[in-house]
Amino acid sequence: MVAINLIVKFSGEYEEFISQLVDTGVFGSEDLGSGYAVLDIEREYIDRLYSYPVVEDIELPRDTYINDFRAAEYNCPSAPEFRSRQFGGQGVLVGIIDTGVDYTNPEFRHPDGSTRIKYFWDQTAEGTPPGGFLSGAEYTSEMIDNALVSSDPLSVIPKTDTSGHGTAVAGIAAGNNIGRAFESELIAVRVGRQSSEQATTIQLMRGLYYIIKKAFMLKMPVSINISYGMNEGSHRGDSLFEKYITDVGRIWKTCITVPTGNEGSAGHHYEGQLVSGESLDIGFFTAPAIRSFYLSIWKDFTDPVTYELILPDGKSTGILGRINNNIRVTADGMSISAFYGQPSRRSVFQEVFYDIRPDSLNIPAGLWTLRVKAENIVNGHFDIWLPTTEQVTLRTFFTDPSDNLTMTIPSTAPYVIKVAGFDKRTNSAALFSGLGTEYPINIYPDIAASAINVSAPTLSGGIGSFTGTSFASPLAAGIAAQLMQWGIVCGNSPFMYGEKLRAQLHFLASRIDGRLYPDTSIGYGILY
Repeated sequence: MVAINLIVKFSGEYEEFISQLVDTGVFGSEDLGSGYAVLDIEREYIDRLYSYPVVEDIELPRDTYINDFRAAEYNCPSAPEFRSRQFGGQGVLVGIIDTGVDYTNPEFRHPDGSTRIKYFWDQTAEGTPPGGFLSGAEYTSEMIDNALVSSDPLSVIPKTDTSGHGTAVAGIAAGNNIGRAFESELIAVRVGRQSSEQATTIQLMRGLYYIIKKAFMLKMPVSINISYGMNEGSHRGDSLFEKYITDVGRIWKTCITVPTGNEGSAGHHYEGQLVSGESLDIGFFTAPAIRSFYLSIWKDFTDPVTYELILPDGKSTGILGRINNNIRVTADGMSISAFYGQPSRRSVFQEVFYDIRPDSLNIPAGLWTLRVKAENIVNGHFDIWLPTTEQVTLRTFFTDPSDNLTMTIPSTAPYVIKVAGFDKRTNSAALFSGLGTEYPINIYPDIAASAINVSAPTLSGGIGSFTGTSFASPLAAGIAAQLMQWGIVCGNSPFMYGEKLRAQLHFLASRIDGRLYPDTSIGYGILY
């Protein structure tokens, strides 16, 4: 008998996990907490652990001094090409957090007419919420099937997608005729409000936890798509929202895909470098008829800087800085508040934030100026973001914008699969697709997919054409489900999720000659 120590990451309770390890050659174990255990096991029995659904990862111990013993990789064949329909995501769940999914659409039904939607949680509706949650209405596949056989399905379960965005996204990922994961079952979460496509970060977080809990309960791997984005934050992956996505994405056998957003050419990012004693005027235009906007400014905390916002008519909101660190003024029918923030426990960077809202009608259009005055500068680099195009339109923009780091949050979170938009007509990134940057941090898209005139199901039951990175990301989510079927369900690579899956997408992407990879616009290449 050759005995070794083994580190195992598992899901569930330790006692329940250990009780399942019969006939696996395990003769000793220690609980390390947070889903980790050390097993004393006979070497020839290691492969049996791969067949246990609750086992998420296995690693041999590594020395931390001179001799670094690296565990041999699990021997598996190379992943196949996924443009064919050989793998349809069978045995894998596809999670869609969006404006909902039209459950009556034929794209999400089995040949016998029954639904492929395993669970649907409408956070905007009144009804019986899922266990552990306080609002919304949850529908099971049985409830949806009962509605589908009714003469009037919408009288049994009300309309579950009023905009069509979520239905299109779900169809690209997992539709019967268009989707890559056409054999997957779906878990869908409707976020936002009944009359709006806008969703809060809390709604997205609730949706993520719900889907992953269901996937673990069903003991099925899950590929989740979130086609949402925002500009409010440092874009360094250090917000609590992004930290949560990072942490929850490590639970169970999970893959999360997010688009890089439509901000690449919007002019909503300003990037600057200050020197001591410098005064800098930064101009930006606001469009007519917008209801609110903000300036999200991020800099090194060690740099003392003051700010003054000057309105289109020349009025000033006053000086904001370390001494006067909070401003609330009313001018020209607007309420303007600003704060000079502090570093958080997650970041050494400091946010300076201006929030502008009208008291009655709209914010006046025109040229605004942010006057920045530097004192004794240590670092000097700073970034400013305006809201996304969806909130302030393309007619709101900086006069001298930067296209660096125009990826929207949460595509800047670590470990999510960041999907840029590709334009097949020009064989390059779509002009609107959010870009990464090399300075001051290295952040790139992972891959790109078609984002212009993408075919997807509509609410009318037909096929429509959609444009935006929202419709690039679900292609990657569907391919991820195919990879999970091939790797986990078929047993070719039991840990085909997390960073292993992300690396496979990098490998499978098609490259354009003459570029250095990863590229700030298309990452490691294009998925077709």
